[in-house]
Amino acid sequence: MIEKMKFTKIIYYSVFTILAIIALLLIVSIFPITGNYNFYVVQSGSMEPAIKTGSVIMVKPMDDYEIGDIISFGEPRPNNPPTTHRIYDMEVIEGEIYYITKGDANNAPDRDRVAKSEVIGKTLISIPYVGYLVSFARKPIGFFLIVIIPALVIIGDEIWKIIKEVKKNNKKE
Repeated sequence: MIEKMKFTKIIYYSVFTILAIIALLLIVSIFPITGNYNFYVVQSGSMEPAIKTGSVIMVKPMDDYEIGDIISFGEPRPNNPPTTHRIYDMEVIEGEIYYITKGDANNAPDRDRVAKSEVIGKTLISIPYVGYLVSFARKPIGFFLIVIIPALVIIGDEIWKIIKEVKKNNKKE
């Protein structure tokens, strides 16, 4: 019986932790956070195997970028995140730095050069596959299934524990 209770607690706290992480990633991918960190969901396989489709990446602006750095660039829009590719080469044209980028899985470099002013930042961390859950949680049905229902279950469980404790204390008196 005690082993079953321990197993149930482990499952309960594991699910709670996973939900908290998903909720946190959902929040930071929607709202800007301090320190100029941005989070994006990778929606194509152009950077595989380095960054898998469905990964969540953390991007931070830097003063300088080097060949080999993975950068995100372009204007992010709600349903269209910026492009994330590796710097393949650099050029200086009339005193301005331009990057030639290439997805690791692509055969050739990108056609368009990326001005330094268009770069959002360098990819610091990639968390594979979590982006699928974050993208699903952004939809109304996903938010309801992944965030609201588990939150209600946890709240209901805590209320039930409080009620049981109050009844137990009332019996002692």
